[in-house]
Amino acid sequence: MGRIADFKALVKSGKPLSGTFLKTPHHNMIEVMAQSGLDFVCLDAEHAPFDRAAIDACMAVSRALDYPVLVRVGDSSPREILWALDCGAAGIVVPHVDSVERAEEIARTARFGKGGRGFAGTPRWGGFGTEKMADLLERSQQETVVFAQIEEDYAVPLSDQIAAIDGIDALFAGPSDLTVSMGHTAVSDDLIGDAMTTIGKATKAHGKGYASYIGTAEAAAAWHEKFGVHIFFVASEHNWMRSVANATAATISKL
Repeated sequence: MGRIADFKALVKSGKPLSGTFLKTPHHNMIEVMAQSGLDFVCLDAEHAPFDRAAIDACMAVSRALDYPVLVRVGDSSPREILWALDCGAAGIVVPHVDSVERAEEIARTARFGKGGRGFAGTPRWGGFGTEKMADLLERSQQETVVFAQIEEDYAVPLSDQIAAIDGIDALFAGPSDLTVSMGHTAVSDDLIGDAMTTIGKATKAHGKGYASYIGTAEAAAAWHEKFGVHIFFVASEHNWMRSVANATAATISKL
């Protein structure tokens, strides 16, 4: 198989996975990250300036290197989802999934087939017209990964129903948005702990992946033990560049 083909199984396996958000819209970032030990990266098309051309270039490198690259789409519209997947994304992370109906629509829209994306064999994901329709229809079901972000407090009680949907492969707890939706101004395990636990129980009950954002890798062990999170989107390349730059500058300044 391959890293992209095997990624969906890893997402559902419960195995700890590490990745990061990419904010810089350039394909060289994919080439560099593919040399790392990270299991995946996610282009942040919700909060960073990724247009379709930048996503397309990044996915060309992703597919060439067989390295799983997700796209956090700007919203749950069919257009946003189609763009990301046609370009070759291994999967999508969809923000603000706050109803069962929205989750069901996302699951359909993310796959070829009746009631979903229909069919298009000519984009990169379809091999630019070189693959058979039956093979692509099957691969769409077996390979494409969908993360539903639970970010509103009122969506948390729906986690079990959303996780039960065929085609939703993982839930992504958004700690910052959950904090804000609860009326708080700083992320704290004590404040969002019940929500994180509820989401985790839903993913475990239905054999789905459980992802979340953390600022540093040091937080992973606690969240894995307390809430069952096993897929970690750790900060972004911006954070990492600044952190190493600051550490380097501090070391040099002591000479």
